[in-house]
Amino acid sequence: MTDHSHPTTDADQTASDDTAAVADERTDTVDSDANSLEDRVESALRAVRDPDADVTVFEAGLVESIRIEGADVTIEAAVAEFDEANATNVMGAMLRAVRDVPGVDSTHVEPVAPSAGDRNLGVAGFDTVIAVASAKGGVGKSTVSTGLACALAAGRPTGLFDADIHGPNVPSLLDMSGPVRSDDEGHPLPVDASTPDAELDVMSVGLMEDGAPLAWRGAMAHDALTELFEDTAWRAEDTLVIDLPPGTGDIVLTTLQEVPVDGVVVVSTPFPASLDDTARSIELFRDNDVPVLGAVINMGGFTCPSCGDEHDLFPGSSPADTLSAPVLAEIPFSTDLQETPVPGAAPTEMGRLADAVADAAATAWDLDVPDDAVDIRGDPPEKRRERVAERFESLDSGATFTLVSDRDPSPVRGYLAEVVDRDPAAIDSFEVDRRTPDDWVLTAVRP
Repeated sequence: MTDHSHPTTDADQTASDDTAAVADERTDTVDSDANSLEDRVESALRAVRDPDADVTVFEAGLVESIRIEGADVTIEAAVAEFDEANATNVMGAMLRAVRDVPGVDSTHVEPVAPSAGDRNLGVAGFDTVIAVASAKGGVGKSTVSTGLACALAAGRPTGLFDADIHGPNVPSLLDMSGPVRSDDEGHPLPVDASTPDAELDVMSVGLMEDGAPLAWRGAMAHDALTELFEDTAWRAEDTLVIDLPPGTGDIVLTTLQEVPVDGVVVVSTPFPASLDDTARSIELFRDNDVPVLGAVINMGGFTCPSCGDEHDLFPGSSPADTLSAPVLAEIPFSTDLQETPVPGAAPTEMGRLADAVADAAATAWDLDVPDDAVDIRGDPPEKRRERVAERFESLDSGATFTLVSDRDPSPVRGYLAEVVDRDPAAIDSFEVDRRTPDDWVLTAVRP
């Protein structure tokens, strides 16, 4: 489709002006001297909308490529899945949007099938995979997942995978819609939610089933999720955020078993029952060999808009004491956090959370222990007892003993008491911390 000759005539273009795929506004006010031709062309195309999804052609993945040679512009439009009328309308709208851009002499729009190109196939193509989970619904898990992904996208190409099959809320939180399209090999393509300041891909069953109730169970849900995990062709390759369903059901277990999750972030309110359930979920993740990066405590307090006083919504709660994981962030109940998140322009709280999550993921499998710690991982039972006794006996009264083990060392308290011929209660400051799914750290003070 070219603006000079064929196959589209001015009459055809005029007739298609009434279709849903039209350029909303012209971009004639763009300063041609201040912007490159490519920038001006992209700006003009962002005013063109997909007639099915009512999103821009970039968000819908319809712009396969833009080639500029001098003042001649060629656009490859991925419209193979449209019927002939809609394909013609979309290409015509692209043509009209670009042909009057300052500096453009000729414009050509070519229909092509979407191509995976340099995309990464499946979740295994990401450097880091972060799952966001909650023990129950209504604690703001999807809000945290979406805000976290938008904040991370400011510094690295990021993907957001909405794995909550029965309640996919990510599309509505980002104010975006489907349908999800496929490349020429049948791989689903995530919707592009990028901005000039951030690169974000989004995949969700909610983008494929707009408005439809999702009553998937058992094998159906497992197969659908597995296919998306394996076959989605992502542009982003750095970090993937997975929004898990609430609880610890089949979908959560499927994800933990089939996806190389580098760490999980748990979301809870400070309500005691929610914290108790979250504590149990943390142990489930660790039992499935997934490091718990930490917890996000959401909606713990709010600032009165009239008087400016801060109020605790759950006074007396103790997240740090209840959860065997660090608290990464405490996010208040705020109307600012209820607004549609923008990739690359996250609220301060989400920016800080993104930094904390990135740092925790980078060291998720590291153990920070003293140089004189006794590491008995891999030792046979008798060797373990010998090394523990030797070290504990050598300590002065009041000195701290540190033990690293590949199994829960809680029973060691009784053995330490035997070594120094004291009552177990005399072993002061005895603490056991499960740092990774396979590593425990015990600290105790010799009486």
